[in-house]
Amino acid sequence: MPTLDDLRRFALARSLFKATTLPKAIERLGFVQADPIRAPARAQDLTLRQRVAGYRAGDLERRYARLPIEEDFFVNYGFMPRATQALMHPREPRHAWTRTRQAQARAVLDFVRERGVVHPREVDARFAHGTVTNWFGGSSLASTQLLDDMHYRGLLRVARRDGGIRLYAPREASPARVDPATAMDTLVDVVVAKYAPVPERTLSQLLSLLCGGVPQWRSQRRAAFDRARSRLPSGPVEGQRWFWPRGENPASARHAVEERVRLLAPFDPVVWDRRRFEAFWGWAYRFEAYTPPAKRLRGYYALPLLWHEQVVGWASLSVVGGRLHAELGYQAGRAPRGKAFGAALDAELDGVCGFLGL
Repeated sequence: MPTLDDLRRFALARSLFKATTLPKAIERLGFVQADPIRAPARAQDLTLRQRVAGYRAGDLERRYARLPIEEDFFVNYGFMPRATQALMHPREPRHAWTRTRQAQARAVLDFVRERGVVHPREVDARFAHGTVTNWFGGSSLASTQLLDDMHYRGLLRVARRDGGIRLYAPREASPARVDPATAMDTLVDVVVAKYAPVPERTLSQLLSLLCGGVPQWRSQRRAAFDRARSRLPSGPVEGQRWFWPRGENPASARHAVEERVRLLAPFDPVVWDRRRFEAFWGWAYRFEAYTPPAKRLRGYYALPLLWHEQVVGWASLSVVGGRLHAELGYQAGRAPRGKAFGAALDAELDGVCGFLGL
């Protein structure tokens, strides 16, 4: 049976795999969570930087249209292989549209089909600009919300981004319906492969979040959870049952962790599960961007600072006058001793500069 140390090394070694190409990294991760905050780069770029050789901020956005991936909601919003997205459609949201909303969506869909790819402001101009009363109440936000809703329901897809703004295209015909139990088990395997090893409570949480991606199968959640508990390898470690993918051994001696510093995105799979974070490293990390400034403990967008096997602190990064500025904090109140840490930290900050093009 693995120890907690084994589980920690297993989590780090399998998630922070040797840097590869962008398509291979996304395929291996299974899903990359997105976030619009740029401090100093978006979460998806910070996540991919650790796993893609020579990655630069914005590469995902620049290459998206040429990659076999889609933006969509999974357990949260982000990027995933098309095969994974296809399993979740046709999606049937819990709340049906009104007749008025259906008419609005049909008109917008006809417009998008006519144009091929549209920017939200084009939809605003076509359906709201120059009128006093209109379907959207004269609000550009209303049209943007409708586009988002049409995307979620599978009528539209994200064709690409322009300065971070989603541009939409008609979605191809929905794939044939699949067996719900089979699809749910496949999606659960994607989730577990991304976040493994996962405590049982986290597995339950992830199944609840998955219902946002497949609301039509919400009633299947309990059965899918029970099947996962039965079929996935697991074991009790320090009072919790942990789960991991089939065919993997958390106690294997091959799970070596590099002696280097990594600055991780707040939504990086290594640190996403705050419950697991506290079990592995003995302190609570919180994302504080939406916390009132006076109540923040570590900063607006503090990046967990991983040194070898331990998350020893955090860093807040900003670009001032074309130069990278780093504010560092340490859980122990001071930086780890020794020259090795200082050299590794300098190398990581140099890497961030290259990633940002500074």
